[in-house]
Amino acid sequence: MKINGIIAEYNPFHNGHKYQLEESKRLTGADYTIAVISGNFVQRGAPALLDKHSRAEMALRCGADLVLEIPAVYAVSSAEYFAAGAVSLLNRLNLVTHLCFGSECGDISLLKQVASVLSDEPEEFTFILKEFLRMGYSYPNARSAALIQYAPVLADNSDIFRSPNNILGIEYIKALLRQKSPIVPVTVKRLGAGYHDPVPETEYCSALAIRQSLGEGKAISCVHAYIPEEVKSLLSQYLSRKKFVCSNDFSSVLYYKLLSEKEYGFEKYLDVSPALSDRIVKQLNKFVSFDSFCDLLKTKEMTYTRISRCLLHILLNITKEDMAYCTELGYTPYARVLGFRKAAAPLLSAIKEKSNIPLITKLADAEKILDADSYIMLKQDIQISQLYHGVAAGLSVNAPLNEYTLPLLIV
Repeated sequence: MKINGIIAEYNPFHNGHKYQLEESKRLTGADYTIAVISGNFVQRGAPALLDKHSRAEMALRCGADLVLEIPAVYAVSSAEYFAAGAVSLLNRLNLVTHLCFGSECGDISLLKQVASVLSDEPEEFTFILKEFLRMGYSYPNARSAALIQYAPVLADNSDIFRSPNNILGIEYIKALLRQKSPIVPVTVKRLGAGYHDPVPETEYCSALAIRQSLGEGKAISCVHAYIPEEVKSLLSQYLSRKKFVCSNDFSSVLYYKLLSEKEYGFEKYLDVSPALSDRIVKQLNKFVSFDSFCDLLKTKEMTYTRISRCLLHILLNITKEDMAYCTELGYTPYARVLGFRKAAAPLLSAIKEKSNIPLITKLADAEKILDADSYIMLKQDIQISQLYHGVAAGLSVNAPLNEYTLPLLIV
Protein backbone atom coordinates (compact mmCIF):
# COMPACT_ATOMS: atom_id res chain seq x y z
CA MET A 1 0.00 0.00 0.00
CA LYS A 2 1.41 3.39 -1.04
CA ILE A 3 0.34 6.35 1.07
CA ASN A 4 1.09 10.02 0.48
CA GLY A 5 1.45 12.46 3.35
CA ILE A 6 0.80 16.15 2.76
CA ILE A 7 1.46 18.92 5.29
CA ALA A 8 -0.76 21.96 4.79
CA GLU A 9 -2.88 24.75 6.19
CA TYR A 10 -5.50 25.10 3.44
CA ASN A 11 -6.18 28.64 4.55
CA PRO A 12 -8.27 28.53 2.40
CA PHE A 13 -8.11 25.57 0.01
CA HIS A 14 -7.49 26.65 -3.60
CA ASN A 15 -6.78 25.26 -7.08
CA GLY A 16 -3.07 24.93 -6.37
CA HIS A 17 -3.81 22.66 -3.41
CA LYS A 18 -6.07 20.46 -5.55
CA TYR A 19 -3.40 20.27 -8.24
CA GLN A 20 -0.84 19.22 -5.63
CA LEU A 21 -3.12 16.45 -4.34
CA GLU A 22 -3.74 15.12 -7.84
CA GLU A 23 -0.16 15.48 -9.08
CA SER A 24 1.28 13.86 -5.92
CA LYS A 25 -0.97 10.86 -6.42
CA ARG A 26 0.06 10.63 -10.07
CA LEU A 27 3.79 10.84 -9.29
CA THR A 28 3.75 8.24 -6.53
CA GLY A 29 0.89 5.97 -7.56
CA ALA A 30 -0.48 6.32 -4.04
CA ASP A 31 -3.57 4.47 -2.91
CA TYR A 32 -4.43 7.08 -0.25
CA THR A 33 -3.49 10.59 0.81
CA ILE A 34 -3.26 11.74 4.43
CA ALA A 35 -3.31 15.51 4.97
CA VAL A 36 -2.01 16.83 8.27
CA ILE A 37 -3.18 20.41 8.73
CA SER A 38 -2.81 23.27 11.18
CA GLY A 39 -5.65 23.74 13.63
CA ASN A 40 -7.34 27.08 14.25
CA PHE A 41 -4.07 29.06 14.30
CA VAL A 42 -1.43 28.92 11.59
CA GLN A 43 2.33 29.05 11.16
CA ARG A 44 2.65 32.71 10.12
CA GLY A 45 1.41 33.67 13.59
CA ALA A 46 -2.27 34.32 12.96
CA PRO A 47 -5.71 32.78 13.36
CA ALA A 48 -6.93 30.75 10.40
CA LEU A 49 -9.41 32.50 8.14
CA LEU A 50 -11.98 29.81 8.91
CA ASP A 51 -12.00 26.99 11.45
CA LYS A 52 -10.10 23.72 11.06
CA HIS A 53 -13.19 21.54 10.58
CA SER A 54 -14.35 23.66 7.64
CA ARG A 55 -10.87 23.51 6.08
CA ALA A 56 -10.68 19.75 6.68
CA GLU A 57 -13.98 19.28 4.83
CA MET A 58 -12.60 21.25 1.87
CA ALA A 59 -9.59 18.91 1.74
CA LEU A 60 -11.71 15.77 1.96
CA ARG A 61 -14.08 16.89 -0.78
CA CYS A 62 -11.14 17.74 -3.03
CA GLY A 63 -9.15 14.53 -2.81
CA ALA A 64 -7.67 13.91 0.65
CA ASP A 65 -8.68 10.61 2.26
CA LEU A 66 -7.86 11.38 5.90
CA VAL A 67 -7.22 14.69 7.68
CA LEU A 68 -5.26 14.87 10.94
CA GLU A 69 -4.54 17.93 13.10
CA ILE A 70 -1.03 19.24 13.78
CA PRO A 71 -0.78 20.06 17.52
CA ALA A 72 -0.93 23.82 18.08
CA VAL A 73 2.49 24.08 19.71
CA TYR A 74 4.00 23.15 16.31
CA ALA A 75 1.35 24.66 14.04
CA VAL A 76 2.15 28.20 15.24
CA SER A 77 5.92 27.79 15.55
CA SER A 78 8.93 28.46 13.33
CA ALA A 79 9.33 26.52 10.09
CA GLU A 80 11.74 24.11 11.83
CA TYR A 81 9.36 23.16 14.64
CA PHE A 82 6.33 23.21 12.33
CA ALA A 83 8.05 20.72 10.03
CA ALA A 84 9.38 18.56 12.88
CA GLY A 85 5.95 18.22 14.49
CA ALA A 86 4.11 17.52 11.25
CA VAL A 87 6.71 15.06 9.92
CA SER A 88 6.72 13.24 13.26
CA LEU A 89 2.95 12.83 13.03
CA LEU A 90 3.22 11.21 9.59
CA ASN A 91 6.28 9.16 10.51
CA ARG A 92 4.79 7.68 13.66
CA LEU A 93 1.78 6.33 11.76
CA ASN A 94 4.25 3.70 10.45
CA LEU A 95 2.41 3.57 7.15
CA VAL A 96 3.20 6.69 5.08
CA THR A 97 5.51 6.00 2.13
CA HIS A 98 5.87 9.48 0.59
CA LEU A 99 5.87 13.07 1.84
CA CYS A 100 4.66 15.30 -0.99
CA PHE A 101 4.99 19.08 -0.88
CA GLY A 102 4.88 22.03 -3.24
CA SER A 103 7.98 24.10 -3.94
CA GLU A 104 8.88 27.01 -6.14
CA CYS A 105 12.03 25.31 -7.49
CA GLY A 106 10.57 21.83 -8.08
CA ASP A 107 14.05 20.28 -7.72
CA ILE A 108 14.10 17.61 -5.01
CA SER A 109 17.86 16.95 -5.35
CA LEU A 110 18.67 20.62 -4.70
CA LEU A 111 16.36 20.76 -1.70
CA LYS A 112 17.95 17.58 -0.32
CA GLN A 113 21.42 19.06 -0.73
CA VAL A 114 20.51 22.11 1.37
CA ALA A 115 18.62 20.02 3.94
CA SER A 116 21.60 17.72 4.47
CA VAL A 117 23.80 20.68 5.47
CA LEU A 118 21.18 22.06 7.85
CA SER A 119 20.50 18.63 9.30
CA ASP A 120 24.16 17.96 10.15
CA GLU A 121 24.94 21.58 11.19
CA PRO A 122 28.73 21.38 10.56
CA GLU A 123 30.78 23.55 12.93
CA GLU A 124 32.06 25.71 10.08
CA PHE A 125 28.52 26.46 8.89
CA THR A 126 27.36 27.26 12.45
CA PHE A 127 30.30 29.66 12.91
CA ILE A 128 29.51 31.47 9.65
CA LEU A 129 25.83 31.71 10.58
CA LYS A 130 26.64 33.30 13.94
CA GLU A 131 28.89 35.83 12.23
CA PHE A 132 26.10 36.98 9.94
CA LEU A 133 23.72 37.20 12.89
CA ARG A 134 26.24 39.39 14.74
CA MET A 135 26.32 41.65 11.68
CA GLY A 136 22.61 42.32 12.15
CA TYR A 137 21.15 40.00 9.51
CA SER A 138 17.68 38.60 10.21
CA TYR A 139 17.81 34.85 10.82
CA PRO A 140 16.41 33.86 7.37
CA ASN A 141 18.88 36.15 5.58
CA ALA A 142 21.78 35.07 7.80
CA ARG A 143 21.09 31.40 7.11
CA SER A 144 20.83 32.02 3.37
CA ALA A 145 24.15 33.92 3.31
CA ALA A 146 25.85 31.31 5.50
CA LEU A 147 24.74 28.45 3.27
CA ILE A 148 26.12 30.14 0.17
CA GLN A 149 29.44 30.90 1.87
CA TYR A 150 29.69 27.37 3.25
CA ALA A 151 28.67 25.73 -0.04
CA PRO A 152 29.47 28.15 -2.92
CA VAL A 153 27.93 25.68 -5.38
CA LEU A 154 24.56 26.88 -4.07
CA ALA A 155 25.25 30.48 -5.13
CA ASP A 156 23.62 29.89 -8.53
CA ASN A 157 20.46 28.84 -6.73
CA SER A 158 20.35 31.54 -4.06
CA ASP A 159 16.68 32.25 -4.86
CA ILE A 160 15.82 28.93 -3.24
CA PHE A 161 16.17 30.57 0.19
CA ARG A 162 13.78 33.43 -0.57
CA SER A 163 10.67 31.40 -1.35
CA PRO A 164 8.48 30.20 1.54
CA ASN A 165 7.56 26.81 0.10
CA ASN A 166 11.18 26.02 -0.74
CA ILE A 167 12.11 26.88 2.86
CA LEU A 168 9.37 24.64 4.25
CA GLY A 169 10.35 21.84 1.88
CA ILE A 170 13.93 22.01 3.10
CA GLU A 171 12.69 21.81 6.70
CA TYR A 172 10.51 18.79 5.87
CA ILE A 173 13.49 16.92 4.41
CA LYS A 174 15.66 17.99 7.34
CA ALA A 175 13.05 16.61 9.76
CA LEU A 176 12.92 13.31 7.82
CA LEU A 177 16.71 13.03 8.07
CA ARG A 178 16.86 13.85 11.78
CA GLN A 179 14.02 11.46 12.60
CA LYS A 180 15.65 8.75 10.45
CA SER A 181 12.37 8.33 8.63
CA PRO A 182 11.98 5.93 5.68
CA ILE A 183 9.42 8.30 4.11
CA VAL A 184 10.50 9.44 0.64
CA PRO A 185 10.22 13.20 -0.05
CA VAL A 186 8.60 14.23 -3.36
CA THR A 187 8.10 17.79 -4.56
CA VAL A 188 5.53 19.23 -6.95
CA LYS A 189 6.49 22.48 -8.66
CA ARG A 190 4.08 25.27 -7.77
CA LEU A 191 2.12 26.76 -10.65
CA GLY A 192 1.05 30.34 -11.24
CA ALA A 193 1.63 33.29 -8.91
CA GLY A 194 4.12 33.29 -6.06
CA TYR A 195 3.17 33.40 -2.38
CA HIS A 196 3.49 37.18 -2.07
CA ASP A 197 2.09 38.04 -5.49
CA PRO A 198 -1.32 39.73 -5.89
CA VAL A 199 -4.32 37.89 -7.37
CA PRO A 200 -3.23 36.93 -10.92
CA GLU A 201 -5.13 36.32 -14.13
CA THR A 202 -4.29 32.59 -14.16
CA GLU A 203 -6.30 29.92 -12.33
CA TYR A 204 -3.53 29.43 -9.75
CA CYS A 205 -3.25 31.91 -6.92
CA SER A 206 -1.66 31.87 -3.45
CA ALA A 207 -3.75 31.49 -0.31
CA LEU A 208 -2.31 34.83 0.87
CA ALA A 209 -3.67 36.69 -2.16
CA ILE A 210 -7.09 35.06 -1.66
CA ARG A 211 -7.11 35.99 2.05
CA GLN A 212 -6.19 39.57 1.22
CA SER A 213 -9.01 39.83 -1.32
CA LEU A 214 -11.55 38.40 1.09
CA GLY A 215 -10.15 40.50 3.94
CA GLU A 216 -10.78 43.63 1.91
CA GLY A 217 -14.46 42.74 1.94
CA LYS A 218 -14.63 41.53 -1.66
CA ALA A 219 -17.33 39.01 -2.54
CA ILE A 220 -16.39 35.34 -2.79
CA SER A 221 -17.19 35.56 -6.50
CA CYS A 222 -14.00 37.63 -6.90
CA VAL A 223 -11.89 34.57 -6.07
CA HIS A 224 -14.06 31.91 -7.74
CA ALA A 225 -11.52 31.47 -10.53
CA TYR A 226 -8.90 30.33 -8.01
CA ILE A 227 -10.85 27.82 -5.92
CA PRO A 228 -12.39 24.42 -6.79
CA GLU A 229 -16.15 24.06 -7.26
CA GLU A 230 -16.45 22.06 -4.03
CA VAL A 231 -14.86 24.92 -2.07
CA LYS A 232 -17.08 27.62 -3.55
CA SER A 233 -20.20 26.13 -2.04
CA LEU A 234 -18.51 25.43 1.30
CA LEU A 235 -17.25 29.03 1.56
CA SER A 236 -20.72 30.37 0.73
CA GLN A 237 -22.29 28.14 3.38
CA TYR A 238 -19.70 29.27 5.90
CA LEU A 239 -20.34 32.96 5.28
CA SER A 240 -24.10 32.47 5.58
CA ARG A 241 -23.54 31.60 9.27
CA LYS A 242 -20.18 33.09 10.25
CA LYS A 243 -17.54 35.70 9.48
CA PHE A 244 -13.92 35.21 8.52
CA VAL A 245 -11.45 35.62 11.39
CA CYS A 246 -8.35 37.83 11.37
CA SER A 247 -5.57 38.75 13.81
CA ASN A 248 -7.16 42.03 14.87
CA ASP A 249 -10.20 40.14 16.15
CA PHE A 250 -7.90 39.02 18.98
CA SER A 251 -6.60 42.52 19.76
CA SER A 252 -8.52 42.99 23.02
CA VAL A 253 -7.61 39.53 24.31
CA LEU A 254 -3.95 40.08 23.45
CA TYR A 255 -3.87 43.54 25.04
CA TYR A 256 -5.34 42.21 28.28
CA LYS A 257 -2.81 39.34 28.33
CA LEU A 258 0.12 41.70 27.78
CA LEU A 259 -1.20 44.19 30.31
CA SER A 260 -1.73 41.58 33.01
CA GLU A 261 1.80 40.15 32.67
CA LYS A 262 3.94 43.15 31.78
CA GLU A 263 5.56 43.43 35.23
CA TYR A 264 6.91 39.87 34.89
CA GLY A 265 8.12 40.15 31.30
CA PHE A 266 7.52 37.61 28.54
CA GLU A 267 10.77 35.71 28.22
CA LYS A 268 9.19 32.42 29.29
CA TYR A 269 7.17 32.29 26.07
CA LEU A 270 8.41 30.43 23.02
CA ASP A 271 10.74 32.46 20.75
CA VAL A 272 10.49 35.62 22.90
CA SER A 273 13.96 37.04 23.53
CA PRO A 274 14.83 39.36 26.46
CA ALA A 275 15.14 42.24 23.98
CA LEU A 276 11.69 41.62 22.50
CA SER A 277 10.18 41.21 25.96
CA ASP A 278 11.58 44.61 26.99
CA ARG A 279 10.33 46.19 23.77
CA ILE A 280 6.81 44.85 24.33
CA VAL A 281 6.73 46.32 27.84
CA LYS A 282 8.07 49.71 26.70
CA GLN A 283 5.69 50.00 23.73
CA LEU A 284 2.56 48.62 25.38
CA ASN A 285 1.09 52.07 26.00
CA LYS A 286 1.02 52.50 22.19
CA PHE A 287 -0.99 49.31 21.58
CA VAL A 288 -3.87 49.84 19.15
CA SER A 289 -4.36 46.45 17.49
CA PHE A 290 -2.65 43.11 16.97
CA ASP A 291 -1.42 44.01 13.48
CA SER A 292 -0.28 47.54 14.27
CA PHE A 293 1.60 46.33 17.36
CA CYS A 294 3.52 43.86 15.17
CA ASP A 295 4.47 46.77 12.90
CA LEU A 296 5.55 48.80 15.90
CA LEU A 297 7.74 46.03 17.32
CA LYS A 298 9.44 44.76 14.17
CA THR A 299 13.10 45.60 13.56
CA LYS A 300 15.74 44.86 10.96
CA GLU A 301 16.62 41.69 12.88
CA MET A 302 13.05 40.57 13.63
CA THR A 303 10.52 40.24 10.82
CA TYR A 304 6.81 41.02 11.11
CA THR A 305 5.97 37.32 10.90
CA ARG A 306 8.34 36.40 13.72
CA ILE A 307 6.90 39.16 15.92
CA SER A 308 3.36 38.02 15.12
CA ARG A 309 4.29 34.45 16.00
CA CYS A 310 5.82 35.55 19.31
CA LEU A 311 2.71 37.54 20.24
CA LEU A 312 0.57 34.54 19.41
CA HIS A 313 2.72 32.36 21.67
CA ILE A 314 2.05 34.81 24.49
CA LEU A 315 -1.66 34.93 23.73
CA LEU A 316 -1.98 31.13 23.60
CA ASN A 317 0.26 30.46 26.64
CA ILE A 318 2.83 28.51 24.62
CA THR A 319 6.09 28.60 26.55
CA LYS A 320 9.66 27.44 25.92
CA GLU A 321 9.01 24.80 28.56
CA ASP A 322 5.95 23.57 26.62
CA MET A 323 8.03 23.03 23.48
CA ALA A 324 10.74 21.18 25.42
CA TYR A 325 8.06 19.07 27.11
CA CYS A 326 6.33 18.16 23.84
CA THR A 327 9.63 17.42 22.10
CA GLU A 328 10.49 14.96 24.87
CA LEU A 329 7.22 13.15 24.07
CA GLY A 330 8.51 12.53 20.54
CA TYR A 331 6.83 15.63 19.10
CA THR A 332 3.42 14.08 18.41
CA PRO A 333 2.30 11.37 20.85
CA TYR A 334 -1.18 11.03 19.29
CA ALA A 335 -2.98 11.54 15.99
CA ARG A 336 -6.22 13.50 16.23
CA VAL A 337 -8.59 12.78 13.35
CA LEU A 338 -10.61 15.71 11.98
CA GLY A 339 -12.29 13.71 9.23
CA PHE A 340 -12.02 11.00 6.60
CA ARG A 341 -13.67 9.66 3.46
CA LYS A 342 -15.87 6.58 3.78
CA ALA A 343 -13.85 4.92 1.05
CA ALA A 344 -10.74 5.25 3.23
CA ALA A 345 -11.94 2.77 5.86
CA PRO A 346 -9.11 0.31 4.95
CA LEU A 347 -6.59 3.10 5.58
CA LEU A 348 -7.94 3.72 9.09
CA SER A 349 -7.83 0.01 9.84
CA ALA A 350 -4.20 -0.18 8.68
CA ILE A 351 -3.23 2.80 10.84
CA LYS A 352 -4.86 1.29 13.92
CA GLU A 353 -2.89 -1.89 13.30
CA LYS A 354 0.54 -0.38 12.58
CA SER A 355 0.69 3.09 14.18
CA ASN A 356 3.10 3.84 17.03
CA ILE A 357 0.67 6.41 18.44
CA PRO A 358 -3.03 6.33 19.40
CA LEU A 359 -5.64 7.53 16.92
CA ILE A 360 -8.07 9.99 18.55
CA THR A 361 -11.46 10.01 16.84
CA LYS A 362 -13.55 11.05 19.86
CA LEU A 363 -12.27 13.56 22.42
CA ALA A 364 -14.44 12.10 25.18
CA ASP A 365 -12.38 8.91 24.96
CA ALA A 366 -8.98 10.61 24.84
CA GLU A 367 -8.22 10.51 28.56
CA LYS A 368 -8.64 6.73 28.57
CA ILE A 369 -6.48 6.22 25.49
CA LEU A 370 -3.60 8.61 26.22
CA ASP A 371 -1.02 8.59 28.98
CA ALA A 372 -1.06 11.53 31.40
CA ASP A 373 1.68 13.53 29.63
CA SER A 374 0.10 13.21 26.18
CA TYR A 375 -3.30 14.16 27.57
CA ILE A 376 -1.84 17.41 28.97
CA MET A 377 -0.67 18.28 25.47
CA LEU A 378 -4.10 17.51 23.98
CA LYS A 379 -5.88 19.63 26.62
CA GLN A 380 -3.72 22.61 25.69
CA ASP A 381 -4.80 22.12 22.07
CA ILE A 382 -8.45 22.02 23.09
CA GLN A 383 -8.15 25.20 25.15
CA ILE A 384 -6.48 27.02 22.25
CA SER A 385 -9.24 25.92 19.88
CA GLN A 386 -11.92 27.05 22.33
CA LEU A 387 -10.39 30.54 22.41
CA TYR A 388 -10.67 30.68 18.63
CA HIS A 389 -14.25 29.42 18.71
CA GLY A 390 -15.16 32.01 21.35
CA VAL A 391 -13.79 34.96 19.36
CA ALA A 392 -15.25 33.64 16.09
CA ALA A 393 -18.66 33.21 17.71
CA GLY A 394 -18.56 36.78 19.02
CA LEU A 395 -18.11 38.10 15.48
CA SER A 396 -21.25 36.29 14.34
CA VAL A 397 -23.20 36.63 17.64
CA ASN A 398 -23.48 32.86 17.98
CA ALA A 399 -22.69 30.40 20.74
CA PRO A 400 -19.11 29.12 20.39
CA LEU A 401 -18.47 25.69 18.94
CA ASN A 402 -17.54 23.03 21.49
CA GLU A 403 -14.54 20.82 20.66
CA TYR A 404 -16.06 17.94 22.63
CA THR A 405 -19.36 17.89 20.76
CA LEU A 406 -18.16 18.62 17.22
CA PRO A 407 -18.85 15.50 15.13
CA LEU A 408 -16.16 13.71 13.18
CA LEU A 409 -16.29 14.68 9.49
CA ILE A 410 -17.18 11.73 7.25
CA VAL A 411 -17.71 12.38 3.55
